[in-house]
Amino acid sequence: MSTQSFLVTGASGFVGQTLTREVPGAHFAELPASVDLRDKQALRRAVQASSPNRVIHLAAQTFVPRSFADPTETFSINFQGTWNLLEALDAAKFTGRLLFVSSGDVYGITPENELPITELRPVRPRNPYAVSKVAAEALCYQWSQTSSFEIVSVRPFNHIGAGQNERFVVSSLAKQIVEIRKGVRPPILRVGDLSVTRDFTDVRDVVSAYMLLVEDGVNGETYNVCSGVERSIEALLNCMLNISGVSAEVYPDPELFRSAEQRRVCGSLNKINGQTGWLPKIPLERTLQDILSFWESVIQ
Repeated sequence: MSTQSFLVTGASGFVGQTLTREVPGAHFAELPASVDLRDKQALRRAVQASSPNRVIHLAAQTFVPRSFADPTETFSINFQGTWNLLEALDAAKFTGRLLFVSSGDVYGITPENELPITELRPVRPRNPYAVSKVAAEALCYQWSQTSSFEIVSVRPFNHIGAGQNERFVVSSLAKQIVEIRKGVRPPILRVGDLSVTRDFTDVRDVVSAYMLLVEDGVNGETYNVCSGVERSIEALLNCMLNISGVSAEVYPDPELFRSAEQRRVCGSLNKINGQTGWLPKIPLERTLQDILSFWESVIQ
């Protein structure tokens, strides 16, 4: 792997920073922050200059509420931006491999008796973000069959870790807990629906899955990246309260509840495990401790 040269889009984001920090022995070139995926010419120049033999395409508009507020922006970044990247790679005579990062959100509502979710399940996107990812997946599959380079797609489920934006539930809860512990917030936690379950994976494990799949995944195939374990938000909250020694009143905030939300989520990791041997290794308690420690270092 040390001989590979990686171009990473979205390197300044949560996963991108983890990728470039946690993977030793690889040469990473970051798509400059000044280069917008929607700017075809700038993108072509950046790709030509980097001369990679592997590409990990992380850059995207990922916030679901924002996708409803501005679906055109989301589609132009996630779909058209991916198309522009593929064309830029083709123009640079790229012959390596690209890993396209989609989302487990593409599956939409799944009946509870049909869990865990496998890659064979039809996609039924329920928000503009997921629609943009389905469209980009289809585009990547077409290019994997007709271009000079190979493409593997991944559908990550919820991933968490130190440094994640507080817009996401676990990071938000951790920040509130640390603020309460430091006395800068009253002992009241604003929460959404704590009874829903999700499939959480440490971002460091997610990154290790990506590195395996960009090498060993099958061209044109799509893989779930998930823990295969279903956990409630309430269980994670209680674990963080226990770790931090904080007691607080829980206030269900109507603004944090989502209508027609998927009640339970659990993915199957059988396909990626069968292809690469990957399994998540980092215990949930360590992940939550690291998230709390991050906020301890940020909040004064």
